[in-house]
Amino acid sequence: MNADKLNQLRIESDKKQRPQGAFWTIIIVVLAITAIAVFFAWPRAKDSRRQLASAATNSAASSSATADSTTNAPAPPVDDNVVLTVSGYIINRQRIELSPRFMGVVTWIGVKKGDVVTNGQVVVLLDDSEYKAHLAQADGDVASAKANLDKAQLDFDRVNQLSTIQSKQEQDDARMALEAAHAQLKSVEGARQVIMTYLDWCTIRSPINGVILEKLVEPNELVTPQSFGGTRGPSTALISLADPKDLQVEIDVNEADVSKIYLDQKCHVSPEAYPDKTYDGYVAEIAPEADRAKGTLQIKVQIQDPDKFLTPELSAKVEFLKK
Repeated sequence: MNADKLNQLRIESDKKQRPQGAFWTIIIVVLAITAIAVFFAWPRAKDSRRQLASAATNSAASSSATADSTTNAPAPPVDDNVVLTVSGYIINRQRIELSPRFMGVVTWIGVKKGDVVTNGQVVVLLDDSEYKAHLAQADGDVASAKANLDKAQLDFDRVNQLSTIQSKQEQDDARMALEAAHAQLKSVEGARQVIMTYLDWCTIRSPINGVILEKLVEPNELVTPQSFGGTRGPSTALISLADPKDLQVEIDVNEADVSKIYLDQKCHVSPEAYPDKTYDGYVAEIAPEADRAKGTLQIKVQIQDPDKFLTPELSAKVEFLKK
C-alpha cells in the first residue's frame, strides 16, 4: 500500500524539464532595455552645445536680475545736510471769511470761486434802503439842531448887549440855552455818523489781495453776523478768501524728532504732485502744546516765493536742514 502511494507521488522524467521558450524571451527583453538605456545615456556633441547654451542663458538671466536689483535699490541720500524729512499738507497761512456786521439782505455779489481780488475791491453789496431813510431823517435833525443853535446864539448876543438892563438870571439862561444848542447839534451829528457807518458797512470790500476760495451766499439771501442755531438759519459768512502768495506746510512731527527742529530753521519743500520742484522755506511756528493721543507736535513751515504749482490742501514733503 505504501509502495502504491510512492508511485503516485513520483514525477515522470519527461515532465521534469522546464519550457525553454519563456526563458529566452525574458533574456531578449532585458537586453533590449539595456541597449536603449545605453543609447540615451551616451554623451553626444549636440547635448554639449545644448548644455553650453543653457548655461549662457542662465548666466545672462542672473546678470539681468543682478542689474535689476541694483537699479531698484534705494539711492543713498544725496544731501547730507538734511536732518529730517516729513510729509504734511499745504495750507493758507490766513483764511478769511467775510461776514456782515448786521442782519441784512444781499443785493449783489460780484465774485465767484477762483476769482482774483485786490485790497479794497467791492465784492458784496447789502440792501441799504433802510439806512438811507435813516440818513435823510438824521439830516433833518442836524438842520433843526443848527437852527436852534443859531437862535440860541442870537439870544445870547442880545442879552449881552443889554447886560446893563437885563438881570443876571436872564444872562445865565441865555448862556445855558446856547450850550444846550451846541450839545444837541453834536448829538444829532453823531447819530448821523452812525447811520453813515451802517451805510458804509452795506458795501463789503476785500481786505487783502487774494483769491476767492468759496462763495457762500447768493443775491436776495438773508445774512446775519451770528448763528441762531439749527441748519436753516441765515448764513453767517458771505465769501472766504486767502492770499495765494502766503502759504505754509502743516506737519505733525513725532515727538522723538522734535529735538531736530527749531524756529527759523531752513527747509526745502517739494509738493508731492510735482516732486521735481523745490521751494525754500523756514520753520515759522512750533505749537506750544503736543497732541497726547498721537504723540506728535504740530509744525508750520512758511514757503518762500510760492507759485501756481503749490495748491492748498495737497501734500508736500519737507526736508529740515542742519543749517
